[in-house]
Amino acid sequence: MSNGSSITHFLLLAFTDTRELQLLHFCLFLGIYLAALLGNGLIITAVACDHRLHTPMYFFLLNLALLDLGCISTTLPKAMANSLWHTRAISFSGCAAQVFLFVSLISAEFYLLTVMAYDRYVAICKPLHYGSLLGSRACVHMAAAAWGSGFLHALLHTANTFSISLCQGNGLDQFFCEIPQILKLSCSQSDYLREVGLIVFGASLFSLCFVFIVVSYVQIFRAVLRMPSQQGQHKAFSTCLPHLVIVSLFISTSFFSYLKTPSITSPVLDLVLSILYSVVPPAVNPLIYSMRNQELKDALRKLIGHFFISHRLSLVAHPRFTGECDCEAISILLLGSVPGSGEPQEKAWWEDAEEPFHLMGAGGDVLIIPLPLTTPPPGCSCYHHYRCKVISRLILSE
Repeated sequence: MSNGSSITHFLLLAFTDTRELQLLHFCLFLGIYLAALLGNGLIITAVACDHRLHTPMYFFLLNLALLDLGCISTTLPKAMANSLWHTRAISFSGCAAQVFLFVSLISAEFYLLTVMAYDRYVAICKPLHYGSLLGSRACVHMAAAAWGSGFLHALLHTANTFSISLCQGNGLDQFFCEIPQILKLSCSQSDYLREVGLIVFGASLFSLCFVFIVVSYVQIFRAVLRMPSQQGQHKAFSTCLPHLVIVSLFISTSFFSYLKTPSITSPVLDLVLSILYSVVPPAVNPLIYSMRNQELKDALRKLIGHFFISHRLSLVAHPRFTGECDCEAISILLLGSVPGSGEPQEKAWWEDAEEPFHLMGAGGDVLIIPLPLTTPPPGCSCYHHYRCKVISRLILSE
């Protein structure tokens, strides 16, 4: 094969030649992929739907979830398909598209993690200037810069990589198309060195971002340790810890994968490291961010609870309320409790109900009276003329 254009397809690394193990790899990757889709999808939905999460930190977290979804969707589906159909082939154009998307998304993710470090630095070290430095327009510009930088970075590398002459076969020692593996097939030393020079330039940019993140966290830790309140210190650390864990995981795996010495290089080690930096982070990032973030956990509970309650509870007209309004039921509803109730078991949000109705569920039942959007009039008269308030807390009787 004289040049890259004569190659019609590449052969990716097979995890195993045993059919049973191929199916096992397919099931394992399918589980990881579905977990990543579910976790990142829940974060995206929660941030988009909950107005309390419309802040710079969660805006950047939403972008991170989108990048994670794109990153894992670029590599894992093809690997699963190859394991399922007992093949190794990927087309030349498919390989080029995979390289472009993966480099674009992984680069944008690192730039975004740098922006998120700046967000935490301003929030903790310059809280009085947070609104002016990280307004909605500034956040959009920084996120767009991260996405755009990743796009340009990937365009440069992809165009250069697939313009070099390839004459060392078409087999890649990786389960997805990766630039270092493609460079091993190069015929010309000059073409190889040209792309290596671009990789070194990109690594220099990443190193500057890494230094910025380190300096930001040094300033953050100094500011947190000067806080007089332990509660304030704990809250500040809890907002920074997930980001710090994700940055550490991302940098340690990707840097070691590309900067390790040739003496310790092996196909198995390359495979393990590629899985660690391309598959594991998108799957575990939602878990890392939601473990110590109470606001996000509350939003996810609200989202999941609303989904299940809307399917589990049935609404039927209650004959008791055909006449005058029951003041006791009104007070019960306003207090958000039922006599004899235990711990909160369910949450529900109901709007625009004109008639009284009865909620029946596994945890018990409670009477819901339509309320006005403002304070109900004394005596609870004319309840049916009002619209139902949104109920933010509902405790069902045991």
